[in-house]
Amino acid sequence: MIAEIGAFATALTLALCLAQGALGLAASTRDSRMSALVAVSQAGAALSLLGFACLTWLFVVSDFSVAVVAANSHVDKPMVYKIAGTWGNHEGSMLMWCLVSAVFGAILASARGGQDAKLWSRAVGVQGFVTAGAIIYTLFLSNPFARLDPAPMQGSGLNPLLQDPALAAHPPMLYLGYVGLSIPFSLAIAALIEGRADQAWAKALRPWTLAAWTFLTIGIGLGSYWAYYELGWGGWWFWDPVENASFMPWLIAAALVHSAIVTERRGSLAGWTILLAIMGFGLALLGTFLVRSGVLTSVHAFAIDPRRGIAVLVLMFIALGVGFGLYAARAQKLAQPSGFAAVSRESMLVWNNYGLAVAAAVVLIGTLYPLLVEAAGGGLISVGPPFFNMTVVPLMGAVLLLLPLAPLLTWRIGDMRAAFTRLAPAAALAIATLIGALILSQWRVMPAIGLALGAWLIAGGLTYIWVRYRRGEGAGWAKFAALPLAVWSMSAAHIGAGVLTLGAIAETAFRMERAVILSPNESVEFADRRITLLEVGNVEGPNYSAARANFRVEQAGVVRPLSAERRFYPTSDMPTSEVGILPSMTGDLYIALGEAVREQPGAWSVRLYKNPLVQLIFWGMILMSLGGALSLWSLARRRGRNP
Repeated sequence: MIAEIGAFATALTLALCLAQGALGLAASTRDSRMSALVAVSQAGAALSLLGFACLTWLFVVSDFSVAVVAANSHVDKPMVYKIAGTWGNHEGSMLMWCLVSAVFGAILASARGGQDAKLWSRAVGVQGFVTAGAIIYTLFLSNPFARLDPAPMQGSGLNPLLQDPALAAHPPMLYLGYVGLSIPFSLAIAALIEGRADQAWAKALRPWTLAAWTFLTIGIGLGSYWAYYELGWGGWWFWDPVENASFMPWLIAAALVHSAIVTERRGSLAGWTILLAIMGFGLALLGTFLVRSGVLTSVHAFAIDPRRGIAVLVLMFIALGVGFGLYAARAQKLAQPSGFAAVSRESMLVWNNYGLAVAAAVVLIGTLYPLLVEAAGGGLISVGPPFFNMTVVPLMGAVLLLLPLAPLLTWRIGDMRAAFTRLAPAAALAIATLIGALILSQWRVMPAIGLALGAWLIAGGLTYIWVRYRRGEGAGWAKFAALPLAVWSMSAAHIGAGVLTLGAIAETAFRMERAVILSPNESVEFADRRITLLEVGNVEGPNYSAARANFRVEQAGVVRPLSAERRFYPTSDMPTSEVGILPSMTGDLYIALGEAVREQPGAWSVRLYKNPLVQLIFWGMILMSLGGALSLWSLARRRGRNP
């Protein structure tokens, strides 16, 4: 009965979203029509929440008469992963997509603010049709409430790789980011219909863009951290096509965040901002297609049904067709840009946008090219890390090089000499880092440049805080406390980018790895440490069995224990690695337990890694996410004072 209630609630949500779309696009300014639009969107969000709550309950009580529960849950699975199983599959994840889209549409409808009534109404209407498209896809091609007869007794269980805290939170964060980009898309379509994208419109667009970028940052960070400690290969990013699927909209969202600032403050770049909003949502739909079409084989991919992939592709072409068609027809009617000099804050943000957009295009080409070649009968080819490292990394380096300059320039006309004077200490630190890295790395030029760039970003962010501090009133810590939240948010994001850059360059360029075979009480020398395998024993978990290896790690007279596991889940033939990580100030010692060696009874294969400064990658992502959150808080406070 719960499944039928959920299906009925979702079907009613579809009807309400279609009504929302029709009412919104009608763009009536009558109070009764506008009130009805708000009520319809709120009712649709409430019913969508009811439908998702029903599916969650089915997982909680292990109702295996529902096909998606039987395929993705098990009676012995811990409760947290039963709940996470709700969205840890294709059908449930699409229902979550519908929920987020409906809730965001209701928030957009309820928080009109100072937006023009017609533009606001049409944006809410477009969002209604976006949600309706997702629900149609879910109900007709990915029904999460479909029954199964006969029902199994225990269920198949969730993919063992997904039974992890980081992966429990990773999909919701990504969906908040992906679907968050649908609101800028809806606002962009509404602006094109109205032929107007003024500063008030950009003011409404900016918090949604910031929220989407922040959630994407958190989601990508969680996925990267999970890949680091769960997959057992020692790295954090492999340019996997599904990883790229989330990275591309992140790049466009980052460009959109900066472009929306220019449009809101100066009225410039309105057409470019709209174009970015359309491309961002298009890339979010493309990412959905890549994950759900079956064209990719990845631990991240959900589905192998080509019909589902084709349906997502159709939705993407409809969205992009409408967006680009309206843009071609109406872009000339948008707000006229205000002028600015070649040296100004606007010009730096334009270069920022250019670099991010080109980087996203290169990632798109590298991701799709093998699929297009295969579809054309050219056979299987791969485009891997070497291509992306040679193309995307230099582009991102150029973008990051300019990042500290923009905050120190004024709008319209800036003083480059004054900005460079203020950044002289940051430049000195970057040069010192470059020289030191060259010497210590035996003249490896590219890693040294990358480390210097990280130092430049961190020092540049601190310089901006210092410049704003000197402008303020008061003294001491009170003067720091009086700095606007916008200063802290921008600095946190930029410093986070520098911290991430340091970690990524150090881990990629200077990582050490070694594969060994060890028997109990055997030792190996690795990375200035003596590592001894003490024993390998069997342990039982709530829904798995594991071989656990205990190690002793000796360094400079200090002895520390470390363990690693190889887990086996009875409901799946897929073993998983639970690595042992010993962090330190200079990097992580990382141990992954492999398989037992048949030729040597009692011996096990072990992979050893030394990952320098790898934790800086994840701290950098945290700082960047914090910067986005602080910026949202700053906007909320500012608009609370000036609604």
